[in-house]
Amino acid sequence: MHLLYSTLLAVAMIATLPYWLWQMVQKGKYRTGLRERFGHVPARLIVHEGCPTIWVHAVSVGEVIAVTPLVERLNGQFPGHDVVISTVTDSGQRLARSRFGGERVFYLPLDFEFAIRPYLKQLQPKLVIIAETELWPNFLRLARKSGARIAVVNARISDRSIRGYLRVRPLLRNVLSNADLFLTQTWEDRKRLVEIGALDERVKVTGNLKFDAPLPAEPPIVASLRSALTKDGAGPVLVCGSTVEGEEPLLLRAFENVRASLPRALLILAPRHPERFAEVAQLLEQLDVPFRRRSLWNGETLGGGVFLLDSIGELAALYGLADIAFVGGSLVPRGGHNILEPAQHGAAIVVGNHTENFRDIIWMFQQNDAVRIVGPAELPLVFMELVSNDPERIALGKRAAETLKEQTGATSRTLEALSELMRLSS
Repeated sequence: MHLLYSTLLAVAMIATLPYWLWQMVQKGKYRTGLRERFGHVPARLIVHEGCPTIWVHAVSVGEVIAVTPLVERLNGQFPGHDVVISTVTDSGQRLARSRFGGERVFYLPLDFEFAIRPYLKQLQPKLVIIAETELWPNFLRLARKSGARIAVVNARISDRSIRGYLRVRPLLRNVLSNADLFLTQTWEDRKRLVEIGALDERVKVTGNLKFDAPLPAEPPIVASLRSALTKDGAGPVLVCGSTVEGEEPLLLRAFENVRASLPRALLILAPRHPERFAEVAQLLEQLDVPFRRRSLWNGETLGGGVFLLDSIGELAALYGLADIAFVGGSLVPRGGHNILEPAQHGAAIVVGNHTENFRDIIWMFQQNDAVRIVGPAELPLVFMELVSNDPERIALGKRAAETLKEQTGATSRTLEALSELMRLSS
């Protein structure tokens, strides 16, 4: 079966090669770490001879943020082990290197035996930890065959993926059998994992690691912007983060309503994908919206308008300046993004009505009246309501912070389960 899978994967890669080449040439994606993805273990990756290795895989930025407290706790719990981290995306790679050091971070190899074996041979992991549900059949099979224990943490099965998984359940059962332990975010995720073939006794509910993610260190841009806002008397501040194609025009129209009555209002606009920075800047120029690019800003007067955050790794801290925080990927059908970062700062949170990827988090916040969910038509009205009603806006943000605090503790529960798994493998 694995031979058929590998053959189909190779055929799919060859068939889609023009797309990948276009992405590399036109958008600069996937070029970084290409040799690592094909099985070249980078010389910077340091593991100590005789030290067991714990391999943590976190696909992108969200997963890196979620596992950060867990990685730190693993280092303390298992001081005689090397903890290394792999990612898939470039943005996840940059964040992981900044948090854990380049000598411990690398790109996940493609799901071919020739690419995976060199890493297993050099790292010889005792434990492989996969964040969320990144189920690569060859990787799981070979890691298991190498003698590693495998745990999937913060596991979730989205509304969108469950239908596809059920269609291939007979095949998935063999893939899932390679994992020793699944630690899910919710009881619904546990039910779905068992439904698609995971062994019931291997699936436990430990909660969502993202609730335990610490506030990021405040980069210098936050103090600079805070100072400029105070000096200019600018505000209120709306931070629209992780926006995707099709959302910026809707947000800008809603913001124009705010500026009509509050001309010194500032919109901090942060597109989700770096390759869209130039595209969004061009849109702002076409709409004749006054704006400044973060990459070109040197602390000069803001005076309202739009501040285009064309940088990586600063958005989470900048939510601390927000009177209102809009979290993108939700006004258009993209499934939404994580609202926990603005909740950490007690910002009043607004999202669109496409939040399937974070259904359980959104539901928790809805139960506590700690988030506003709107469609494109309601967005301008909600922005205006919140900027003009200080008590309600402040109360909404306070309820968000309290909801977040109530759900913490998943990291400790996850570490306890992983420690037990390590004891069983000794």
